[in-house]
Amino acid sequence: MSNVISAELEAKVIAARALLAQIASAYAPAILTTSFGAEDMVLFDLIANKKYGDPLKAIAIATLDTGRLPEETYQVWQQSVERYGRKVEPYFPEAQAVEQYVRINGINAFYESVAQRKDCCHMRKVEPLKRALAGKKGWITGLRRAQAVTRKDLPVSEYDTDYGLEKFNPLADWSEEDVWNYIRANEVPYNALHDKGYPSIGCAPCTRAIQPGEDVRAGRWWWENADSKECGLHVKE
Repeated sequence: MSNVISAELEAKVIAARALLAQIASAYAPAILTTSFGAEDMVLFDLIANKKYGDPLKAIAIATLDTGRLPEETYQVWQQSVERYGRKVEPYFPEAQAVEQYVRINGINAFYESVAQRKDCCHMRKVEPLKRALAGKKGWITGLRRAQAVTRKDLPVSEYDTDYGLEKFNPLADWSEEDVWNYIRANEVPYNALHDKGYPSIGCAPCTRAIQPGEDVRAGRWWWENADSKECGLHVKE
């Protein structure tokens, strides 16, 4: 590894890779769901980079294409496929559900109330996620404790009763600095919006750049209360 990585971060990398190898062995079929954010790209690299040995092919890589993603997200998606030679399975919202929501509520109804925003997230993210996780034994995410107050007690692994599988957060104890030191040291592809003040990237209408000193997820659904805003993917029902 590059000497940019500290001994402390190298230990975290070894632990994360070991956990991923264990998941590939004991929890196959397993899946990484990626939004192509910085954390997910670290995991993509740990799973697919041949420098760590055989790529972990027992771990599928999938993404939820909501239909409202920024162009920069599609760009890094393509870069990832070309860099690692790994297929990324797309899961889209049901067309009829989208048509009905827009017909009844309007194209940007998610700005009007938390309920309408959550309905949109459920339609575009939660329902496709259920299809992506169907039949899987392990689910891998890029969540970190430092990302938001709603994630401060995030475990490295736990059984997800909603989806009936083990959920893993290999980067739970990584800092934002850890993530970026790894990306730079290993020349990992990343979303160009990160260089424009977007630490957390979701759908284009619901993501903005943040101001200095703001929480890393302040740009997501910025019109809502920070103590409760989540899209539903990682909230127990």
